[in-house]
Amino acid sequence: MVSAYGGLPGGVGVSRLRVYDWPAADGLRGGTPHLHLTCSEGYVVTSGHGAVQTLTASGYEVTPLAAGTVAWFTPGTVHRLVTEDDLRITVLMQNGGLPEAGDAVLTLPPEYLTDPGTYAAATVIPAGVSREEQARFARARRDLALEGYRALREAADVAAALAAFHRSAAALVEPRLAQWRERWLRGARAAAQATGEQLDRLSDGDVSHLAQAVVRAEQPAAHGGFGMCGWLDAYALP
Repeated sequence: MVSAYGGLPGGVGVSRLRVYDWPAADGLRGGTPHLHLTCSEGYVVTSGHGAVQTLTASGYEVTPLAAGTVAWFTPGTVHRLVTEDDLRITVLMQNGGLPEAGDAVLTLPPEYLTDPGTYAAATVIPAGVSREEQARFARARRDLALEGYRALREAADVAAALAAFHRSAAALVEPRLAQWRERWLRGARAAAQATGEQLDRLSDGDVSHLAQAVVRAEQPAAHGGFGMCGWLDAYALP
């Protein structure tokens, strides 16, 4: 029997994003710098103009973004979205479900990266408060992450500073790795395994899986949530 998989192609995650237009201390308007530990991230720019700033061991780069641009980067890339004119993006995430399960660490100053509790107190937007209060918290954590981001960019040895941040990030998420593995097994790995089994069947002249075809369509399950980079319309996908 061919493995059943009902998620998006390749096990990716998808969301719609309008980048924060809140000005920061450097005069730019945008989101919260962070990295992912196991997920590549892709942007399909749908409208507006802006840029994504990235920081890796290879250095600092700025990639312009405009309608029609497709840009992506791999795990470990510190990234910050900046808007110039109402930048809106469809975001594609490798390993759908993992970013929502915590596969992202903000570039907070080192004293906030010492343990999961300290980190969560500075990053988790409180529930049960007004939208205005949530926005205030989201903006405050963005500004705090920009402090750590600026220190990384200005370090005498950027590669060494990033390596230290990577180690802190990995230690923070270590308690979640077993949960992440389960999500990966049900998602991206299951999608790839289903393709392999379909290829095997086709090689044997078996087309039975084609009779199991289905069509699905979804609207966002939540609108305007406070994400790391901007206001998110999120989909509740399998």
